[in-house]
Amino acid sequence: MIHRLSLTTERARLTALYGGLLLLAGCLLITLIYLLVQDGLDSRIQGAFTHATFGRHVSPTNPPPGDIVPPEQAGRYAQTVMAEAVTATTLSRLLTVCALAFALYTVLSLFLAWWMAGRVLRPVGVIAATARRLSGQNLHQRIDLKAPPGELKDLADTFDAMLERLERLVTAQQRFAANAAHELRTPLAIQRAAAEIGLADPDPERVRWIRSELLETADNSERLIDSLLLLAATDQGLQRQEPVTLDELTASVTTGFSDQAREKEISLDLALEPAVITGDPVLLRHLVRNLLANALVHNHPGGHVHISLAGRTLRVSNTGAVIPSHIAPRLFEPFRRLTERTHTPGEGAGLGLAIVASIAHAHHAHATAHANEDGGLTVTITFP
Repeated sequence: MIHRLSLTTERARLTALYGGLLLLAGCLLITLIYLLVQDGLDSRIQGAFTHATFGRHVSPTNPPPGDIVPPEQAGRYAQTVMAEAVTATTLSRLLTVCALAFALYTVLSLFLAWWMAGRVLRPVGVIAATARRLSGQNLHQRIDLKAPPGELKDLADTFDAMLERLERLVTAQQRFAANAAHELRTPLAIQRAAAEIGLADPDPERVRWIRSELLETADNSERLIDSLLLLAATDQGLQRQEPVTLDELTASVTTGFSDQAREKEISLDLALEPAVITGDPVLLRHLVRNLLANALVHNHPGGHVHISLAGRTLRVSNTGAVIPSHIAPRLFEPFRRLTERTHTPGEGAGLGLAIVASIAHAHHAHATAHANEDGGLTVTITFP
């Protein structure tokens, strides 16, 4: 209780502030009343006595010692003395009543100030209690403050919005860690099984097959680790920035996919307008490369990929399997795939679009994805 009443708490400070303001107002009110009552009280009382004794002879009752009061002034002197006595008595009584009223007002003001401060700070206490209870296991909890609109209601709603963002972030990090562990564990298991089979049967043909399997698994693991490192690096922001001619960079990267597109009988359509943006050319090259790789891998023979650059908007659209509209935005999440992974050759780890989104975010760009009605996906990157 002593701690709660000390000025180290916001409630005590608000109580002191509200109580001080109320007491100051009460003190000013009592002082004003006293001064207004005192002003002209003597003349009013004397006038009342003069009116009451008009036409009568009043003899002095207690003239000042050593003074000789003329008979014609005796009545007026008696009125003055009596008026002063009544004035002093009245003011003394008024001061006593005001002091008692002020004391009662002080107690009532402090109580009301304490109660008012508690009411005002109640949402802050709710927010603090919720924050103390939160941990990685109960980020789903919300304050959900039931209060009229105001600054504290806005604070509680902002805190709830922050908790929602934190919950999504923590959930994404946990899912990312679990998926990364799974993706790294799978090639290790393949390598272990291949090594055990190869050692059990020393046939040269089998050894060559085991060797190729181990090398392919090692390459896949290396690509996965490189993707994870690139994703972690882009999450840290840009390390370098310089003007980049995005149309030339996109055309150069597209040329590098010509052979792969020709093998799958996929046409590459370019519609590029000149555009210069500020960013990291290496990361921007990764962004365009991942977009094109994703568009080619998730396509079908005889399909097409359309790459356009208009203004500061890069758009890559491809044909392919029909994608549910609610799934398309989630493809930016790490390890998110349209179908379960089968670990077939050329299958990615599900990090391509996640890296695209991370690089776009590092460049303060906005990345969106929507499913095409006739199949395939359209990814749009809008640079600021």
